[in-house]
Amino acid sequence: MGSGRLTPADQRCPQPRRPQHSTALSSTNPEKHITELSVHPTLAIFPTLAPDEMRALTENIRTHGLLHPIVRDASGQILDGRSRLTACRKAGVESVFTIYDGAAAPHDYVLAVNLHRRTLSRGQAAMIAVKACSDGEQQERSASERTARSIAERSALSLGRVGQALTVARFAEDLVERVIAGTLGLDEALKTAQHRKAEAAARDEVTQLEKLREEDPELADQVDTDKLSLVAALVQRQHVTTEQARQQQVSTDLLCQLLPALAELQGGEAFSKYDPERAQPERRVTGEIISRAQTALVECAAVWKERDLP
Repeated sequence: MGSGRLTPADQRCPQPRRPQHSTALSSTNPEKHITELSVHPTLAIFPTLAPDEMRALTENIRTHGLLHPIVRDASGQILDGRSRLTACRKAGVESVFTIYDGAAAPHDYVLAVNLHRRTLSRGQAAMIAVKACSDGEQQERSASERTARSIAERSALSLGRVGQALTVARFAEDLVERVIAGTLGLDEALKTAQHRKAEAAARDEVTQLEKLREEDPELADQVDTDKLSLVAALVQRQHVTTEQARQQQVSTDLLCQLLPALAELQGGEAFSKYDPERAQPERRVTGEIISRAQTALVECAAVWKERDLP
């Protein structure tokens, strides 16, 4: 991609690391070349030159020729020089290509050579970096590689600006392309995103409070009367829910252990062979324990019937 503002002697373009070779392609059929050499997805995020900038670049190349080759990868995707390729077509100048063979991933190379040399605002650069590292653009990247700090470090941009761009991408996705194009500043888009974020948080609070009323009306009443904040009530509710789940697991494990074993004793000789002298004192079976066990089994059967369990 060419720089935003060009002087006749200026076609700035950092060269790719360790180029294998340069290949000159005839520009007699430039449209065919553009079709065959697709643009890398990360490069496609960057805005194209404005018409007056493209005219300046075209005249520059017509006068001085192509000073810096167009960079592509081995598969034919353009990594840098999309605007120079278009300008060559318009100027009728032969397009010269070089194959990138650097250590960095093509995605990172595209960002490195375009974010900091184009006439992009800091907001545009941050928004481009965020979009380039988003799920839609780079699905192979892990969640940790899409955090504000990771994106800022990889793109050498301000952590604050990247964080703002992430907020816009999450809560005002419809404004992302306008920020990238430069028709809307990141600060203005951020105001809209923060407003939508606050609205979403308010809706979440209403939903959470309604759910709390269904599950624990007494706790919800404490929120309504300002005795507890919603956050504190939800934490307390979570503790209660966790304890209930623990008790359910303990009860389930106990019944699964005892009842099948007891059922196996029916019709056997275990009862007649019971010897109290051989039993551990604290686990000795008495008539009272048997009576309580019978009561427990009756209660268990009643609960099973009420719950319609098999």
